[in-house]
Amino acid sequence: MTTDATSTARGPAVPDPFQPAKLGPVTLRNRIIKAATFEAATPNALVTDDLIRYHQLPAAGGVGMTTVAYCAVSPGGRTDGWQLWMRPDAIPGLRRLTDTIHGEGAAISAQIGHAGPVANARTNQATALAPVRLFNPLSMRFARKATRADIDAVMAAHANAARLAIEAGFDAVEVHLGHNYFASSFLSPLINRRTDEFGGSLENRAKVARGTVQAVREAVGDQIAVIAKLNMTDGVRGGIPLDESLQTAQWLQEDGALDALELTAGSSLVNPMYLFRGDAPVKEFAANFKPPISWGIRMSGHKFFREYPYREAYLLEQARQFRAELSMPLILLGGITNRDTMDLAMAEGFEFVAMGRALLAEPDLLNRIQSDRSVRSGCTHCNLCMPTIYSHTHCVVTGKPDSV
Repeated sequence: MTTDATSTARGPAVPDPFQPAKLGPVTLRNRIIKAATFEAATPNALVTDDLIRYHQLPAAGGVGMTTVAYCAVSPGGRTDGWQLWMRPDAIPGLRRLTDTIHGEGAAISAQIGHAGPVANARTNQATALAPVRLFNPLSMRFARKATRADIDAVMAAHANAARLAIEAGFDAVEVHLGHNYFASSFLSPLINRRTDEFGGSLENRAKVARGTVQAVREAVGDQIAVIAKLNMTDGVRGGIPLDESLQTAQWLQEDGALDALELTAGSSLVNPMYLFRGDAPVKEFAANFKPPISWGIRMSGHKFFREYPYREAYLLEQARQFRAELSMPLILLGGITNRDTMDLAMAEGFEFVAMGRALLAEPDLLNRIQSDRSVRSGCTHCNLCMPTIYSHTHCVVTGKPDSV
């Protein structure tokens, strides 16, 4: 990695998070990435002015790279039917988006993935796929057990999406291997009960994740950066444990197809708050659904939306174990809101940090921090932004920004 660094008496130089850094073939203007957070800004599954503005704000606000979430690789791979999916019809709008972000001096990444059992089969009007037949209570539909042909098709769709990302002007793709989406659900011993070549041992369960990343790299060569987002743990008993995730990460490193790995946690199927921490807005989530689903969320939502206390760099303890075992660049996510925490991540050996809610609340936060390191984020971790993904994702505390 190239860096301007600050020497310390304690040991090796620590990178300055606001100095340029290499991410594969791309040079970012700094080491701070806007994490993928679903925008709810593509009602017709195509780019809108809303989506462009959503990413232009943090780009103008100082991020090194913003991540578009989430660019499904196929219609059936969407979490909902109004979500963007990668196809030729989407290219003109995506090109407008990437040109706008580049005009602000930032890079832009497309998070590509297949939602698997998390996909809403009802709104997608397509059967969801999973390692085994599985019921999704939000869509009130069953996901079908994926065949070998289905798995091959999903891998090929990732490669095609990556090629389209190049055509659209993206600087990177982030392959979604987390949150019990398609690849992650195969990694999960709780979900994956298969007895064929994709089930049983971790080596078998990791074939989808490794094969998908390899297919993407073969499709893009060294034209753009390739990142993967990997669960360190699902945060649920019987799910992906940290030691298995670490082994998967080691295999991904050995495969040599990634430029960086972003470390995440939590299950969209079982325990989403394990990633977010802070308050669990159950009542607000329920308001987005009609009975009987809304009644179920109100009555038992706290079992699904479990509350975890917020603290800065709350995934660092787990991520340290990956940093100790891996040599590849790592992106630290979770509770990065101020300069002190960014510096801590750099001192711990992480090459990049990713920010989500703090930039949703204040898209210009990074410019302000760079001018004054004592600036603190206004995000209260109330998580009331989370239920807005069904309408138009925004911070309900600071309001919905509509201009740069």
